[in-house]
Amino acid sequence: MTSLSAFPVRLFVLTGTVAALALAGCANMTETQKGTAAGAGIGAVGGAVIAKATGGKAGTGAVIGGAVGAVAGNIWSKRMEEKRQAMEQATKGTGIDVTRTADNQLKVNIPSDFSFDSGRAAVKPAMSPVLDKLAQGLDATMHVSIIGHTDSSGSDAVNNPLSLDRAEAVRDYLVGKGVSSSRIEVAGHGEREPVADNATPAGRAQNRRVEIFLREPEKKAS
Repeated sequence: MTSLSAFPVRLFVLTGTVAALALAGCANMTETQKGTAAGAGIGAVGGAVIAKATGGKAGTGAVIGGAVGAVAGNIWSKRMEEKRQAMEQATKGTGIDVTRTADNQLKVNIPSDFSFDSGRAAVKPAMSPVLDKLAQGLDATMHVSIIGHTDSSGSDAVNNPLSLDRAEAVRDYLVGKGVSSSRIEVAGHGEREPVADNATPAGRAQNRRVEIFLREPEKKAS
């Protein structure tokens, strides 16, 4: 005879399976619907985990988690997909990475060849066409996050403000192209998030970069 204690675990597994099947099987869903479904599925599984860990009902946790996931997720809309394709075309062959993140943001990673010289925060001329393309078609619903990074040369006292200066330089450029400053967030992470080995010049060049994220939060029903 199956014990009652096995049901929460089975429900958690079932919740995860249903979420996975929903994402994999809905071929006719739009990108917007897929993004919302992904948030709901992840939230449902997360809610079930929380409920199981805290001794609550796994089913209730899954329902709550699903609602939170759907509300908190960013939308990957038709416009976001068009922006991704436009940015990919504009940066083709440059070494600039344009990707869709797991939480439905458009990430543009601009390495030092196109962004900044060592120790400097001035936007290079080579980055201007990329930023021009990025600024096109951004309306009041789309948010921009800019994160500046440095290599490991120098101390934190130098690198932390330098990385912020780089993010602010990109923000100021976009504002000059008509993007509202109220929709732009900036941050400087110094040398804390390297993507390559700082022991080599090539690795330091990769770490000396700026990352730009575009996101379109889900619109709440009126």
